[in-house]
Amino acid sequence: MVRGSHEPYGAAMTKRATSMPTFEAPEPTPTDSVPPGARIHPPEREAGKAARKVLPRSTIAAWEPASGRPDPVEVLEGQARTRVADLVPIRYGRMAASPFAFYRGAAAVMAWDLGQLAHTGLGVQLCGDAHLANFGGFAAPDRQLVFDLNDFDETLPGPFEWDLLRLGASFEIAARDLAIDPTTRPLIVQRLGSAYRRAMAGFTALSELDLWNVRLDVARLETWVGAEAKAKVLDRLRQNIAKAQRKDRFKALARLTQVVDGDLRFVSDPPLLVPAEELFGDVSGPDLDAVVQGVLSSYTTTVRYRNRKLLERYTYRHTARKVVGVGSVGTRCWVVLLTGRNDDDPLFLQVKQAEASVLEPYAGPSELAQHGERVVQGQSLVQSASDPFLGWTRFDGPEGPRDFYVRQLWDWKASAAIEGMNATTLGIYAEICGWTLARAHACSGDRAAIATYLGSGDTFDRALASFAAAYADQNERDHAALVAAIGDGRVVARSGI
Repeated sequence: MVRGSHEPYGAAMTKRATSMPTFEAPEPTPTDSVPPGARIHPPEREAGKAARKVLPRSTIAAWEPASGRPDPVEVLEGQARTRVADLVPIRYGRMAASPFAFYRGAAAVMAWDLGQLAHTGLGVQLCGDAHLANFGGFAAPDRQLVFDLNDFDETLPGPFEWDLLRLGASFEIAARDLAIDPTTRPLIVQRLGSAYRRAMAGFTALSELDLWNVRLDVARLETWVGAEAKAKVLDRLRQNIAKAQRKDRFKALARLTQVVDGDLRFVSDPPLLVPAEELFGDVSGPDLDAVVQGVLSSYTTTVRYRNRKLLERYTYRHTARKVVGVGSVGTRCWVVLLTGRNDDDPLFLQVKQAEASVLEPYAGPSELAQHGERVVQGQSLVQSASDPFLGWTRFDGPEGPRDFYVRQLWDWKASAAIEGMNATTLGIYAEICGWTLARAHACSGDRAAIATYLGSGDTFDRALASFAAAYADQNERDHAALVAAIGDGRVVARSGI
């Protein structure tokens, strides 16, 4: 990919005037190409053409590590300095399991690589960590299951292609993990690029209000999958949807809590779930409860008034530390139990630490000083529907102030079963993720300029596939470096947790 001396993204970015179609147009389907009625006005077309000169599409394919690339283990160790020390070995153990697991936790490593590249300057609100496992299903406020991006710890404004490059590489890496034929893997990544490109072109025909109301719900998802896949694949999708709808607060109540001396409490399952009083034995129960309730009180001021009044109907019961994910392991993450009318009316909130985005050294600092707010506001721009209890808070503790964002713990959470996919289903999933990412980018960026840059041919799609293969090779080397560091005792890992 083209390199060169260029300002960081945040310094170089300028706003461009846009003029969008105002006529009505049908919502684009997943297989739409450029709609006949779509119009791209001259300023938008010129912005897209100018971006091609800065970053020719074909040059995206030729990726190689920049000189001075840091040791990936040192990058991870740098992150570990601000994390809970006794949890960091769990992170390393999970990342060492496979190149795909390593990639999931190595957003900071790839951020450095992306930051060295020339970029289009076509800005969007980035997910910031758009790998294929960070898409999934969840309940919208109207209690419909929708599919969308679902992780925003690294969200930040930046050039649209950064999300696409990370997503494309994740499909190549996952395909290798699934032992998919080397001749088929690039075709899967090309399907991702094509779906993104065609969807972005289709979105140019929509009015702003129509675009912001587009979402991928269960009915549309089933239609999409059923158009290509065999019946058993559609049956598996429906089984996953049913499973997701059972992963709710009542399942959390049964799995994560128990009654102790007549009181509802989180179970103790260290190191994955540890009640707060076990971590802070020198703090009395009432004092600890007061601290937690103070944090929750601050958080509720960031929630919509209607939802704040709903939260006021719940009573605080208990708090525990919970280990989640791969890359997030070691950050401070808490789960809070509240109940409504009785113990059978629970609400579980996840209070997750938010640090600076790994993209900030390269895309510029967030305009929001509170990183919990950065995550929440970025998510509101990217997702088609968001958790009604999404909010943020800051806690000033003995170690200094720390930022957090808050959301429901389980609310019909669903993720694709990557490990069970074959080439056909992974290709379908690539299309779905490509369309979904395009919708997210279209809402916050200049969709017509991006569509012009991408064009109607497959130049970008093929370049994305070549980049993904080259970066998957690099990821394997980085994974091997972590495994070696564990083997020689440079870092400590705990596997199987």
